[in-house]
Amino acid sequence: MSAISITEIGIDELDPVMAIMAAAFDPGYGEAWTESQTLSMLVLPGVWLSLARIDGRPAGFALNRQIADEAELLLLAVAPDCRRQGVALALIDRTLALLRNRNGHRLHLEVRHNNPAIELYKRAGFTLIGRRPGYYHGIDGQIHDALTLSSVVQPA
Repeated sequence: MSAISITEIGIDELDPVMAIMAAAFDPGYGEAWTESQTLSMLVLPGVWLSLARIDGRPAGFALNRQIADEAELLLLAVAPDCRRQGVALALIDRTLALLRNRNGHRLHLEVRHNNPAIELYKRAGFTLIGRRPGYYHGIDGQIHDALTLSSVVQPA
């Protein structure tokens, strides 16, 4: 297995993030953010962006926002050719470790109810805490619920 490295990056390093986002998210659900949306989030306090690389090549990213002792995993994406190599779990672990170092106690996320990533989140220790009916609207007119998942940050 190839080595995964993860670093926090800034607004001047968005090109690989935007390329991964374009490749990873199904356009039918409209979940990918634009560069403008991503930039507007990155300038806010408590926001950080982690980029995972496999053998130096961008493989995935996680965008997070912390407010007080809770954080939200806003976006998590892995390049299609890098999936099933532990990138997503490594990014979640990194997010939880950074949150622990920042005195965070809980990490939340929302995911479309039929997204296969739900199983990954469960394996990572997330539990279902809520459901938002009709939250996602696909370009095909389909409406999908959002599931709210949460994970308690374990002490070191």
